[in-house]
Amino acid sequence: MNLKTERDGRVVTVRLHRPAVRNALSHDLMTELLDTLRPLDRDPAVGCFVVTGSDEVFAAGADIKEMANWGAAEMAAADYFSGWEEFAAFRTPKIAAVNGYALGAGCELAMMCDFVVAGESARFGQPEIKLGVIPGIGGTQRLTRLVGRAKAMDLVLTGRTMDAAEAERCGLVARVVPDERVLPEAIEAAATIASYGRAAVTAARECVDRALETGLREGVLFERRVFHALFATDDQREGMHAFLEKRPPRFTGR
Repeated sequence: MNLKTERDGRVVTVRLHRPAVRNALSHDLMTELLDTLRPLDRDPAVGCFVVTGSDEVFAAGADIKEMANWGAAEMAAADYFSGWEEFAAFRTPKIAAVNGYALGAGCELAMMCDFVVAGESARFGQPEIKLGVIPGIGGTQRLTRLVGRAKAMDLVLTGRTMDAAEAERCGLVARVVPDERVLPEAIEAAATIASYGRAAVTAARECVDRALETGLREGVLFERRVFHALFATDDQREGMHAFLEKRPPRFTGR
């Protein structure tokens, strides 16, 4: 077992659990993670995922021992790492709760989530250059979009790590909290997200992601069309009438 999974209401927490190798991301761990979350992603009773590691390390990278003796042809034939894009594409919101090190593939996993809650002692980096390779699970692409070209070049080319305060300043991390508050803070945020209408949450995520891939004019038009479409949902009517009637809304996901 590479994972520990807990469910509390509409929130599912997945804890990476490979303590002997500092939660290194192996192919087996990826497969187990996808097999665990795939049916939950389709479950309308699930509203948010929280992905975390241990108190000392989120994930210290990919499993180097697993790939060290592979050749280029083998890597290409296996399309190594491609399975992680299924995780990134899950429609259920994902929050990374990071204590300790999130390096290499660990940093990339955190960036595949919708946002990161980090402990004060957390550290982030893409040190693959020190192994004679580069990030391979989207690190050069997602990091650049999140922190900008200059900071991404600094981290990718030097292999240095940055602390949580720097990560928050440059936009990699959404919140920095005391170490003991990381998981509770992430779960509280997840419960808040999960309490809202599923259609609106899905639409909001898609619109924010679209902002990274289109020009302003196209993005604003996409947002407007999605906004219009939400007026076909029961949750829109419930949310607005609840506001006018000064009562809590009762969202049903329809």
